[in-house]
Amino acid sequence: MELFLLSFKTLLLATALLLVAYAVLHLVILPRRNPLWNIAGPPLRKWFGNHLHAVLDPAISPRVHELYVKKYGRSIRIRGIGPWDERLLTLDPLSVAHVLKHSTIYEKPWQSRKLITSLIGCGMLAAEGQIHKRQRRVATPAFSIQNMRALVPLVFQKGTELKDRWSDMIQQTDRNKNSDLRIDICHWISRATFDVIGLAGFDYNFDAIRDETNELFMAYKEMFEVAISQGRPIRTIVGIYFPLFNTLFPDKAVHTVKRCQRVIHRVAGELIQEKKRKIAEGEKSGSAYDGKDLLSMLLKSNIATDLSPEDRISDEDILHNINTFMFAGSDTSSLTLTWTLLLLAQHPDAQTRLRKELLSVLPSNDLSTLTEEEVQSLYGIISNLPYLHNITRESIRLIPPVHSSLRVATQDDEIPTMYPVHGPDGKVDESRRSVTVPKGSFVHVAVEGFSLDKEIWGDDAWKFNPDRWDSLPEAAQELPGLFSNTLAFSAGPRSCIGMRFSMIEIKTFIYILVTHFVFKTTEEKIIKANVVLTRPYISGKYKEGSQCPLLVSLYSDE
Repeated sequence: MELFLLSFKTLLLATALLLVAYAVLHLVILPRRNPLWNIAGPPLRKWFGNHLHAVLDPAISPRVHELYVKKYGRSIRIRGIGPWDERLLTLDPLSVAHVLKHSTIYEKPWQSRKLITSLIGCGMLAAEGQIHKRQRRVATPAFSIQNMRALVPLVFQKGTELKDRWSDMIQQTDRNKNSDLRIDICHWISRATFDVIGLAGFDYNFDAIRDETNELFMAYKEMFEVAISQGRPIRTIVGIYFPLFNTLFPDKAVHTVKRCQRVIHRVAGELIQEKKRKIAEGEKSGSAYDGKDLLSMLLKSNIATDLSPEDRISDEDILHNINTFMFAGSDTSSLTLTWTLLLLAQHPDAQTRLRKELLSVLPSNDLSTLTEEEVQSLYGIISNLPYLHNITRESIRLIPPVHSSLRVATQDDEIPTMYPVHGPDGKVDESRRSVTVPKGSFVHVAVEGFSLDKEIWGDDAWKFNPDRWDSLPEAAQELPGLFSNTLAFSAGPRSCIGMRFSMIEIKTFIYILVTHFVFKTTEEKIIKANVVLTRPYISGKYKEGSQCPLLVSLYSDE
């Protein structure tokens, strides 16, 4: 018996020593041998601390990025969720261009993709590799300039509906029509962009501007609210790593997502079958179905004769991508519009100047009476208005909807740099123009960091200055990006496929709203928070959710 106890104690001791050795190896020794330790980075006060809050919170990240660049250069080692998680934070234009160009080497982390897939399916936002390539090949024709311009009238329709709804609200509250009404523009613009993307996405009218009770609208709305909920981070992480946990112990959010997904699959599935039937009937009759919505375009692109059978995508893939367009298209555009109107309210001189430019092309007839041809002609003029273009570019630069982007290296790689790399001792090696990134390492692309970099944009980089676009600094002109030297719509093979449509939405809504209303700030302080996207919150009222109240009154030229 004593021999057995002795052997058992020896086994326990050996097991404990092995665990300690394993921990020391993976938490201390191997991290120190990581090539990323050869570059400079900020220290940590705690052994198990991290830098994630500092670089991801828009309330402090501009100051943090500025400090890091001054002290550690533009290729910075930061700590992720543990001592084993050394990451690269890059504010180097050449490095970012390399990472975004080589999307097969730098993918979205599997954790992010799994979370996205659990909500909206494996569309282009979550797919990688050949799956993403195949989906994008089918979707690209649907997002052509011609097809996007065909959607202009429906954007005008919904912009006009929102204008009419706000006008009615103001007149019902104030019979004299000359006082301000407090409106949460974030809430209302979100309803309007849902309507737009519903019609543009699959020719379905949520009618959310008028009424929020539509079954499909409520399903999307509730599911997306779960996606941006911040009340269950630990459970979300556990569910990503152990999916069975949510199956065995579902909470209210899990039940909500499943219920919403059932509604979406049923209603959207019926819409897909109805569109396929119309397309097939058109082929038989010789009169092609002329649906202009993205679903119709996707279905027609998917059966195109020049597309090989192995490159076609399934109905489920199409549904997942419609969900992706709904999530990305409604949220990013509504936030950009919200931030733009807030900035105009904070800068009344810019608002007045913009309104003067927009009114110069306002037709004499009411917008709702214009023909499709007249609307198309009007948008052609609007899209080329110089100050409106400057306003939209400056708003997107100053407050990009996507605060930052995260990628993970699928293989060892050498990332080129435009600027010399600082060593761990802080010394600058002018000859060193690359960073070694081992497989499995995370790379942070600081979208906001580039947009607010004073060395690139000038000393007023943190200020709203639409006129800067008339004469950009040379450093800003060299930045990578799909849209106006910014990373707001990303770059490379995974750049935003819906950028053209987003700009149609943004410019059209600004045109309609600014020519009919005057926007002023309230006494409430609006702050930025990184909740999937950069969202507005009232300071001290975070738990009330994202909101952006402004004082809105009818514009009169009298």
